Amino acid sequence: MEKPQIKAVFFDFMGTCLDWHNGTIKALPQAIPESERSKLALEWRQDYFDSNAARLAAKEPPENIDITMRNTLDALLEKHTAHKPLFGEQTKQQCVGAWHSMPAWPEVRQAIEDVKAAGYEVFVYANGTTRLQLDLCKSSGLSFNMLFSSELLGVYKPAPESYTKVLDLVSVKPEETVMVAAHAYDTRGGMKAGMRTVYIHRWTDDINEDMEVVKKEHDFFLEDMTGLVEVINQF
Repeated sequence: MEKPQIKAVFFDFMGTCLDWHNGTIKALPQAIPESERSKLALEWRQDYFDSNAARLAAKEPPENIDITMRNTLDALLEKHTAHKPLFGEQTKQQCVGAWHSMPAWPEVRQAIEDVKAAGYEVFVYANGTTRLQLDLCKSSGLSFNMLFSSELLGVYKPAPESYTKVLDLVSVKPEETVMVAAHAYDTRGGMKAGMRTVYIHRWTDDINEDMEVVKKEHDFFLEDMTGLVEVINQF
């Protein structure tokens, strides 16, 4: 039997394509030492993931990411009270707004252009809002055929109905697609939906995952997106 031809590649956005950590530590008050800003950024990001997971488990609809980031920032500062005086209202707004302007990881733009040049359609498929994704495309210089957000789909990844809906909208079969992500929950959801998977290891993400386990789960495990198109060509 002839193997299915890959038609579409779906990219998680923040973390996978974008260096959110660098953008966030620049937005946090510079009076805080950089090492501490790094820890705060990593904790804030994990709190965001936990908030989404809790909403999904409670069968609640997606929340505007700006609201989630603000609520998790306020909660974070309650755990780090020594830093609270540095976060006035304007500073909090700037920190939340910074998530709309993140740089791409150095190799990502070329990798995505190579994937497009090889004839594959490329899509952002990420939790968040359409406005966020539009802004991030501007700040990163990345270009895709279409942007799919949890706001647009009405559900967070990794809910099965999220994958079903996005595949239906693009009119592709699961076996004709590849999920590229730096989050194992993304790719595990893709596997269950029948997609092929490429895991991109980023030190900033999946900090609680056992990478030896993750390596064994996926079709391909890459340290960055260099050579991504060659990997997709192998499917």
